[in-house]
Amino acid sequence: MKISNIRLLNQQLLSPLFSQPKELVSWMGAIQAQNYSMVKWAVGMRLKSATIQTVEKALREGEILRTHVMRPTWHLVAAEDIRWMLKLSAERVIAANESYAKGHDLDISEELYVKSYRLLEKILSGKKSLTRQEIAEHFSRSGIVADNHRMTRFMARAEQVGIVCSGEDKGSKCTYALLEERVPPMPELTKDESLARLARSYFRSHAPAVLQDFVWWSGLPVTEARQAIYLIDSELTTEEWNGQTWYIHEDCRTRGKVSGSLHLLPSYDEYLLGYKDRTDVLPKEHYAKAFTNNGLFYPIVLHEGQVIGNWDKSVKKGGSFIEHSWFRLDDCVDEVALNREKDRYIRFWK
Repeated sequence: MKISNIRLLNQQLLSPLFSQPKELVSWMGAIQAQNYSMVKWAVGMRLKSATIQTVEKALREGEILRTHVMRPTWHLVAAEDIRWMLKLSAERVIAANESYAKGHDLDISEELYVKSYRLLEKILSGKKSLTRQEIAEHFSRSGIVADNHRMTRFMARAEQVGIVCSGEDKGSKCTYALLEERVPPMPELTKDESLARLARSYFRSHAPAVLQDFVWWSGLPVTEARQAIYLIDSELTTEEWNGQTWYIHEDCRTRGKVSGSLHLLPSYDEYLLGYKDRTDVLPKEHYAKAFTNNGLFYPIVLHEGQVIGNWDKSVKKGGSFIEHSWFRLDDCVDEVALNREKDRYIRFWK
């Protein structure tokens, strides 16, 4: 089993199946999105053909949303998935955020949170989209201390309880809008239905993967992750390898041309972040070149499914250029393929 080959196919990095961002994000379940600019490329590069306008249209129209879900970090999710995913993860994310707050003198009372919810509903009503700075100004006028740290706490909690989600961008600035106005009502799912849907999304798009990968990605306790896998057991095939049980979903593709493939992956990409153990695609001695111990992930070059270097965009007189560096001096990459991928990235943004 060549793990990287199968992941390239099912993460839609080779022979992508989808044309629309909504289809892709729904397939992936969720796409980590700390860097808002880079996650647009993460979506675009996984579509049959896309420009930045394709992705931004889906964000503007609320087909895909950026919010904190599963773990206390940003993700893109399909609009129809946001409510059941929040319901599944909100309690854990709120607990993690509150634990952090207590250790950093950032406690906010429940009474003040409720006041903030009511104010958000008032100022965003009528399908308005406001930046965090604009919301902070409303908070200050209403007597709520709205420094940067506390605004982070207020907005993260409002996301978790389903008050707000991402709104329409204002220029290059992100905004918030009311979830109830942004996303039509959806049928409620039971917890088991939600667990099954989450496991299905993960294993069809990230396979081959093991239990600990799913636990890491989903934020679920191990017992709930096992239950989720059990609920879709009939859809999974397993393979014992290297002392672990690997899962592959029935919707996965397992054959495709990988030879010569080259990708410029964005920072925080699911190809690395979607797994607890990354050694199948990146030797441990090169970990520090791809990400730091405190969770900063760099843009990386992928060759035939293996991480072999870094890249970065630089703006110079005459236009934008992509610079790259290799982890090992003896890595050999077809320059034509590398330049073609660089051109693809630059064209995406035009």
